[in-house]
Amino acid sequence: MGKHAPLSDGMRAGSLAELAKSGLPGWLNVPEPKSYRPKHKYRTVWVSDLHLGTAGCNAVMLLDFLRSIECETLYLVGDIVDGWRLRKGWYWPDSHNEVVRRILKMAHRGTRVIYIAGNHDEMFRDYAGMHFGGIDLVNDAIHVTADGRRLLVTHGDMFDGVVLYARWLAFLGDKAYELLLKANGIFNRVRKQLGMPYWSLSAYLKKRVKNAVQYVCKFEEAVAHQAVLQQLDGVVCGHIHSAEIRRIGDVIYYNDGDWVESCTALVEAADGAMSIVDWAAHVRAERAETATA
Repeated sequence: MGKHAPLSDGMRAGSLAELAKSGLPGWLNVPEPKSYRPKHKYRTVWVSDLHLGTAGCNAVMLLDFLRSIECETLYLVGDIVDGWRLRKGWYWPDSHNEVVRRILKMAHRGTRVIYIAGNHDEMFRDYAGMHFGGIDLVNDAIHVTADGRRLLVTHGDMFDGVVLYARWLAFLGDKAYELLLKANGIFNRVRKQLGMPYWSLSAYLKKRVKNAVQYVCKFEEAVAHQAVLQQLDGVVCGHIHSAEIRRIGDVIYYNDGDWVESCTALVEAADGAMSIVDWAAHVRAERAETATA
């Protein structure tokens, strides 16, 4: 796998200048609305598996998260746009537009945004190395943490034997997963009408299936092994919708989760410390605190 060489400030400024000449949309310069919530500040944020273009995407919660943070670098670690679904039929509500606009605003205002293509948005892989709208498009990257560790950043689908060796099985599983997500959507609409917070039925069921747990473990080990082969300190990926931080041998495996089931992100603090943010849990805690205030 190729390594991503950072763009120089001159190259980045040139790309933005070209965009400016073509006419920047006015909303990029609209001031942010004042919020009573202080922003969470991070050195780096990783999100993946947004699946924009599907009914399962928790775009409203994702937008709330993106509006609540400031970061130097934002990694979009694959399956951001779901090309598989969009080929079957167009689905793109305003909330999905707002997510795209928010990301572009972050790039316009100084956040370095790196888009790593996944299997559901594999159409972007042919354009790796290009820079558009303040976003670098790559197939994988090497991230250096504040404390000097070198991490491979990749979507992870190339380590998934089902996707790699039996594509038709992947699409079959995708259909079954689509039905599960529809059930999850109906379930949470009922919870919302009852005044109850979001809860992922699909994530709950998946974690309790023995074969799924075995698959996740094998996937994590395969991804970690790639970091060993490249003599790196760890790996950051997505793909399997299962947020995790754990040491595997001599490397640390990080998975940032997803915004369909768990609504999680991986973040790096100013000192290089890494943690998973569970935004659904954060929102529940905020609501509980407000209710008891």
